[in-house]
Amino acid sequence: MRIVMMGTGSFAEPTFLALTQTRHPVVALVTNPDRPAGKDREMVRPIKKLAVERDIPVFQPESVNSPEGVAGVRSFQPDLLVVAAYGQILSAEVLESAPLGGINVHASLLPKYRGAAPVEWAIYHGETQTGVTIIRMSTRLDAGEMLAQEAVDILPDETAGQLEARLAQIGARLAVEVVERMAVGEVRGIPQDPRLVTKAPKLKKEHGLIDWSRPAHLVCCQIRAMQPWPTPYTFLHHPGKPPLRLIVLKAEPQGLRPALAEPGSVVAVAADGVLIAAGDGCVRPLIVQPAGKKPMTTAEFLRGHPVQVGDRFGPESL
Repeated sequence: MRIVMMGTGSFAEPTFLALTQTRHPVVALVTNPDRPAGKDREMVRPIKKLAVERDIPVFQPESVNSPEGVAGVRSFQPDLLVVAAYGQILSAEVLESAPLGGINVHASLLPKYRGAAPVEWAIYHGETQTGVTIIRMSTRLDAGEMLAQEAVDILPDETAGQLEARLAQIGARLAVEVVERMAVGEVRGIPQDPRLVTKAPKLKKEHGLIDWSRPAHLVCCQIRAMQPWPTPYTFLHHPGKPPLRLIVLKAEPQGLRPALAEPGSVVAVAADGVLIAAGDGCVRPLIVQPAGKKPMTTAEFLRGHPVQVGDRFGPESL
């Protein structure tokens, strides 16, 4: 069975590597065009490097649904498309380029969290469990029949990046299992219940702005969810000073919020940290990163930036 892998993000890499170790030839990798990314502004995508190292042809259309894109995919004569974190929604013409259509590796327990950022939104909303679902692809976003699914617990301190890396390995294993089942016969799927659908839209930079009005444990969930991107951030407001942008990398919920304290206000200060009022409790930042600086403990930050009760954390303009 000839397979064309379609993937761009790091989540796709374990699936790609796992497929190259099966009895089925991976005849091409379809990935998005090279663009600067990361701190070093690296141009060539890591998954492309993996393909080049294995002498697997790489196709990088700006739009895979264009006539040129469809023709390019067809030229590899695939039997099956395997898609993971590709970044483009496939048209019917692309899916029809392979007799067996396409399967997608999706990092959620569908039908929950359909969309581009399922891992981040699951953590953001305080879920304690998520997983991976393999679906038969359709032209509707993440709406196809479920061919395999596996659930995992979300660890209490796990960031989105850490969880996604763990799910990527599970997805690779499930994808290979489904491919082998398809190779020997018809694979029956389970329809998704439309009543249970939730959305996981693409993240924007502003999603990283910490919302101190949420319950304390959900503020901490947002801090974990927005790592590694767009990073969870807030602004410290000192009277008479310009707002200081601060990334919060780790925090924990603590205690009750004083009745009259506004969310985002500092309610207690000690040598080793501060307590910030949230919607229903307080948040204690543990690791922070001021603009242009390296990550540091809150105690280290306080030595250079005295904080007082009544100071406010929040958006740049209060």
